Amino acid sequence: MNKATNKTKIIFIGTAEFGLPSFRAITLNPSLEIILAVTGPDKPAGRNHAVISSPIKIIAEKNNITILQPEHIIDIKEKIALLKPDLIITIAYAQLIPEAILNIPKYGCLNLHASLLPKYRGSAIIQAAILNGDEQTGITIMKMDKGLDTGPLLAQLAVKISSEDTAGALYDRLSEISADFLIDTIRQYLAGKIIPVPQDASQASYAKELTKSDGLIDWTKPAENLVRFIRAMSPWPMAWTWWRGKKIKIIATQLEPIEINSYKPGKTFKYNNGLAVQSGRNALIIKKLQLEGKTELKSEEFLRGQKDFIGSLLG
Repeated sequence: MNKATNKTKIIFIGTAEFGLPSFRAITLNPSLEIILAVTGPDKPAGRNHAVISSPIKIIAEKNNITILQPEHIIDIKEKIALLKPDLIITIAYAQLIPEAILNIPKYGCLNLHASLLPKYRGSAIIQAAILNGDEQTGITIMKMDKGLDTGPLLAQLAVKISSEDTAGALYDRLSEISADFLIDTIRQYLAGKIIPVPQDASQASYAKELTKSDGLIDWTKPAENLVRFIRAMSPWPMAWTWWRGKKIKIIATQLEPIEINSYKPGKTFKYNNGLAVQSGRNALIIKKLQLEGKTELKSEEFLRGQKDFIGSLLG
């Protein structure tokens, strides 16, 4: 506790945009104070390789909060200890926090995680929920231990997944609702009103980090699965396929597949003046797509410019 201001001293550890609403909520709360922001190093990005700061660094600078950007978080253990934080909050940080740092704060370290633990520990957790056809996902706040997302649970908030949700849309929604949920959980936890509950390890599952190659479409899978796959891969790495040696991103499909099974998986054909692709079971209606090096187009526009596309075999 900061005796001068009577505020709980918090170190915020995070990098991705997901944590911004929660960061803002903490800075606006009269009983909480972020005394340090720890985030990833600046990195080159984009075609021009311009050096980009993390969203957390940018918001911390705007709030005149001290920032540290270690390559390895253990390297700043002593600096963290000297600050004598009451609490550490981590959201969307790429490194595992070592036990030597977890033991520093008076009230431990809390992590906000975008799944209903123990389901979907790991990285691509929002995508996993859509891929698997889950009806809901949510937010978990846990007290961290030395494992990967294995700490005891403080609070959970379930969120419905709609049939139209992309991973990007769900990411934004979970990010926004997490802020008030985090503040309320911190308040109750510090007041001793929450008893951490151990996770049931027998129910645990893991979601690995995605790569660009994970977006490659397997047309032999059922169309219902591919609809979810395309939603889950948006906005990154995007679902894509090969056509004549070039990549085509599949941006959007009709939510309901059509019961046509007359072609080889990956075969393109016309359906009601639009574009369809045969899958392992039923077919997909493609609404938007993007040829490598070109702009995103509705399927009708795309077909006008690529008249030999119908009848092609994708893959």
